[in-house]
Amino acid sequence: MSDPMEPSTSKSDPNPIIGPITLLHPRREPFEHGLLPIQKLIFTDPLQALIPLKQKLASSSSSSSSSTHRVNSDALADALQISSEHARLILDTLASVLHSEPDPLVNAHPDDVGSVGSDLRDLILFLYIQSYKRLLPRSHKDSAAVADVWPSTSAFDGYLSALSPLQLVRSNTRRFMPSQADEEAHQLSYLQKHLANIISLLSEPVEGEGEESLVLTMEGFEHLGFLIQFGDKGSEGIPLSQAAPFFANSDPDMPAVPVPASQVLDWLLENIASSLEHITDKISAKENGPQGGSDQDVAMADASSSSVRASPSARNCCFIEGVSKSSYVKQASDLKHSSVKVINCHDSVIYILAPLRYATIYGCSDATIVLGAVGKAVRVEHCERVHVIIAAKRVCIANCRECLFFLGVNQRPLVVGDNHKLQVAPYNTFYSQLEEHMTEVGIQATMNRWDEPLALGAVDPHDSLSHPAGVSDAQAESAAQLDPDQFTNFLIPNWFEGESAGSTKDNPFPLPDAYLKSQLRNQKNLSEIKQILREAPLEENRKRELSCALHVYFKDWLYVEFEIKMELESV
Repeated sequence: MSDPMEPSTSKSDPNPIIGPITLLHPRREPFEHGLLPIQKLIFTDPLQALIPLKQKLASSSSSSSSSTHRVNSDALADALQISSEHARLILDTLASVLHSEPDPLVNAHPDDVGSVGSDLRDLILFLYIQSYKRLLPRSHKDSAAVADVWPSTSAFDGYLSALSPLQLVRSNTRRFMPSQADEEAHQLSYLQKHLANIISLLSEPVEGEGEESLVLTMEGFEHLGFLIQFGDKGSEGIPLSQAAPFFANSDPDMPAVPVPASQVLDWLLENIASSLEHITDKISAKENGPQGGSDQDVAMADASSSSVRASPSARNCCFIEGVSKSSYVKQASDLKHSSVKVINCHDSVIYILAPLRYATIYGCSDATIVLGAVGKAVRVEHCERVHVIIAAKRVCIANCRECLFFLGVNQRPLVVGDNHKLQVAPYNTFYSQLEEHMTEVGIQATMNRWDEPLALGAVDPHDSLSHPAGVSDAQAESAAQLDPDQFTNFLIPNWFEGESAGSTKDNPFPLPDAYLKSQLRNQKNLSEIKQILREAPLEENRKRELSCALHVYFKDWLYVEFEIKMELESV
């Protein structure tokens, strides 16, 4: 790593705008949904690699103005010496985590993303953080409670290769997501360490004074909003320039005077230090005090609803964790947040029927999880034997086993890490407000790329494990398409009829012919069974009992058929 830019000896004035309770936070979206396991994006020394890359991209960008350089996919592929497919993936991923909603890349039609390209400064920041290392997953505090709900050893545990430490870790200890406070502290520490380099990449030299005299314009400073924010409302928080004392009172009709980069660095480092101190105190209070409700290490007990945790976060995210052996429903009226995380849920059916920006499913097993409409990105990680039904712009699947994904996605599903026996199928359900929610978050039903999974590296370079030489070049196991004969519709009960009426009456994503024929055949068989039941010489109560029994056994049969098929394919 290059030596960071030395901060100036004089400290900036106390911030006249931001009160003592408004803290600087990292934007989690780039760190949670913006990292790609592409080896050519992992720089040993990001600063030294990105300085010449920035110059090359600026010379080939679509604008002569230094403040409006945009980089299209062709220029990006040429500069990084990567495939056009990977260049397009970078732009799609960047668009999903950008902080600026008006940016042309965010609003581009899917067919135009490559030509619209990204702002050079956003792209450089995106490439820089590809060197970030995530916190290692940790063991649960209550191992007995976990053992009670996590399934017994899978048939695939003996199949795991000894080549990858990821597999060894996963086969020996089940993974649990680090707490939000731990992750935020880790992200802030990363920014603290790399902030000098990041600011220097956004800065410009003063004309005639050489590279040593770097200044940052207000526009360049705003691009730091890709990584940091003030306040607790995400993109709706305080504009970055209004939080900074050196830009806060600028005349909107006049260009703001550029500020010495060292002054910006000093001020931001002071704010990061204050935030880290606040988070450290909060973590210490949790560890030393009673186990409270805000900690994510919630014991997963029995099936009672009181054991389920669905708590809002001050950072615009709702956590649903510890659901075990039960059904759980969240509608749009129940969610006041734009993001959801479903964590450590087992042997359950979970419905989240709402428009969302981001969603994460982590550490779940033997469950069915339905996500309404997710306009930015979904990440499914460390799950086993889970059926996931998703309408989303993009989805990333990482380190999962024996999972089935019913997808309505506008971008290619991304498959990364250590996966085994994954299957994908077209979207197979609906609820009354689905199309309304899809329109709200910008999902197009006419474009479903469920059958084009893109497999990247089998080893995630962003984890904190060391890997044997050569393993990092291995490609992840991709996902197979579900046999159309195994395809069935998933019926979402209408619990709240009349409360949330919508216009959706059927699956909005068109089915491929083979799956449509299978669906029609199943519907015909069901109609025939219903007709037989209606004509059977049974009393009404006996007919109801028979109908319920058939329903139960039919579900069991489907599950057994699926398990047998998976076992046969593994032989």
